[in-house]
Amino acid sequence: MGLREDALAYHGEGRKGKLEVTPCKPCETSKDLALAYTPGVAVPCLEIEKDPSLAYEYTNKGNLVGVVSNGTAVLGLGNIGALAGKPVMEGKGVLFKRFADVDVYDINLDTEDPDEIVKAVQLLAPTFGGINLEDIKAPECFYVEEELKKKLDIPVFHDDQHGTAIICAAAFLNALEITDKKIEDVKCVFAGAGSAGIACAKLFVHLGVRKDNVFMTDSKGIIFKGRTEGMNPYKEEFARDTDLRTLGDAMQGSDVFIGVSAKGILTKEMVKTMEKDPIIFAMANPDPEITPEEVAEIRDDAIMATGRSDYPNQVNNVLGFPFIFRGALDVRATQINEEMKAAVHALADLAKEEVPDYVTRAYGGEKFKFGRNYIIPKPFDPRVLYWEAPAIAKAAMDSGVALKPIKDFDEYRARLEMLLDKSREFLQVIFDKAKANPKRIAFPEGDNEQILSACRELITDGVLKPILISVDDEEVKAILHHHGISEKDVEIVCPLNDDDYPDYVSEYYNLRKRKGVTPTDAQKRMLDPHYFGAMMVRKGRADGLLGGLTHNYPTIVRPGLELIERKEGVSKVAGLYIVIVKGKLLFFADTTMNITPNAEELADIAIQVSDYARNFNVEPKVAMLSFSNFGSADHQYARKMREAVRLVRKKAPHILIDGEMQADTAVVPEIMEDHYPFSTLQGGANVLIFPDLDAGNISYKLLQRLGGATVVGPVLVGFKQPVNILQKHAELKEILNMAALTVVEAQ
Repeated sequence: MGLREDALAYHGEGRKGKLEVTPCKPCETSKDLALAYTPGVAVPCLEIEKDPSLAYEYTNKGNLVGVVSNGTAVLGLGNIGALAGKPVMEGKGVLFKRFADVDVYDINLDTEDPDEIVKAVQLLAPTFGGINLEDIKAPECFYVEEELKKKLDIPVFHDDQHGTAIICAAAFLNALEITDKKIEDVKCVFAGAGSAGIACAKLFVHLGVRKDNVFMTDSKGIIFKGRTEGMNPYKEEFARDTDLRTLGDAMQGSDVFIGVSAKGILTKEMVKTMEKDPIIFAMANPDPEITPEEVAEIRDDAIMATGRSDYPNQVNNVLGFPFIFRGALDVRATQINEEMKAAVHALADLAKEEVPDYVTRAYGGEKFKFGRNYIIPKPFDPRVLYWEAPAIAKAAMDSGVALKPIKDFDEYRARLEMLLDKSREFLQVIFDKAKANPKRIAFPEGDNEQILSACRELITDGVLKPILISVDDEEVKAILHHHGISEKDVEIVCPLNDDDYPDYVSEYYNLRKRKGVTPTDAQKRMLDPHYFGAMMVRKGRADGLLGGLTHNYPTIVRPGLELIERKEGVSKVAGLYIVIVKGKLLFFADTTMNITPNAEELADIAIQVSDYARNFNVEPKVAMLSFSNFGSADHQYARKMREAVRLVRKKAPHILIDGEMQADTAVVPEIMEDHYPFSTLQGGANVLIFPDLDAGNISYKLLQRLGGATVVGPVLVGFKQPVNILQKHAELKEILNMAALTVVEAQ
């Protein structure tokens, strides 16, 4: 599928759109209902009536932002109206939640009258702790923000203006430092005089750029004193007394170009006329004013930034608005003022810090170090939250607009670090890591439509190199053509026609001849795509195997067990599922392989799964699960789990493990703290070892189907090379997840 089809599927499949309202309090019993609604709800209502500030204690107001738009200036699309702009506003809500755990209602107003927008937001204001204005065209956006700031006692922030300006300014300060240019001396040219361009220019002047060194252009050329065409009071502030009339005129001898305008308006000839070490921020989206490749053809001394993720130095508003509102909401700020643009310095300083491994892994292993190609932090750097939000909060306090000052900033930063559990990045880390070093993965069901749909996406994203195994290679080629997959991007294997078939038959026979296999049996086995694929992995022709979509579990497990060598010291291959639920990342085992493992086998499983968890930057905390809590029941099943703990501590003393314990004891920290303070697993476990296959298999399936958990698996641990299994009739996203995971294991 192309971008259009992918985007429509993303927004339209399953529950429509990108946001939903989820209760955060129970409503399961008649008592819950009486507290949630009538008569219990009257109590907080009356308290808020007496003291309006208690709305922040008894409602979601303090963590709720209204994203308000009329769709008149949607990025790259223009004036498409309030309804057509709603997907963008929902997307803004996703980013607020994803990066800073701020809740959002998107408000799409069907009017172009700025006074109607002001009135509507003013009437809605009691609902929200802050207002994010979005995609309202200039100059109306300036008026709307100014009026709302006068009328409301909650933060109002026009992201197209200030968000862009803050991120751009942080990158600008670092670019100045690298090029050893003084801010008061640089000549800056701004292309685009809408909300973003004017806000960037204002902030640059606030930071120290001399106003007489600022040249602003729009579609009519230079903004100069006396010009009447296309002018407004906001442009007038940057009108120059100059004879220059075009962008090309302004670019001569300039140090800095800031583009928030249109594709291709900055030419190579203009760039040639800039001073040494030019700073070029071409931020038009989706296509910049000039590309880094075009600049590189004529200069090797430029520092480039764009708005795109596929180039270094992405100026992305997501580095600003979620964290600005997070800090403002947490101190109950009455406004977002100029002082709170301290976010500029927080972002600039963070870019100079050493980049941790987990950020590198999130970007496919790419190394980042402060310099010309890294002047601004990456959007998926979780440190932005606890660098920027505290800077905003402190600035609000210092400027006197914080109604609820923070007393302990160390404690606040620690709380922010815990706010977004790193498990949310788990799947993204898997895919980025896979893309960094794609591997050859064999698919025994190489003629399956669902597998080929997945392979098309995996090829496009650069995740792996598929080996498609089928008994009919011509049929596979026909299906490939139907799916728009080029034969050069895959390897097609038909066992009977394959040059390695005789050697594989011989190898299999020699391995299994004393286990009941005859030469004829060996020939038949090697015609089976699952056996042939496992042999390809064994012989190094494939790096991993993924199958099982249309077959029963033993069909794919058996070839792996017969052909793939175990890791040293492993007696039993175990099955696990990675479970992501309510922001927590958990490893469940054994969920697929060993029906009634004994204590020794359970200990080995715990050690293997712990090692596996560490591959994904998880420090394992292992709970051996039971119906008993630390000896509360002296039954053989409980004693088995207790003995497994002893064996793990003996074999692998570095592993943090405890038990036997009940499941809720393992995952609810309060139960452990209140009732079992002696346990070594305070804070909750992340590796759960089940006493038998019944318990493990039932648990993950209930969580997946009823609890809304994301599950990745089944994963087999214990093999030297990865052999993984798809759930029968798995959905496309599950195939994609498992394929990427298999690549990472193969790496």
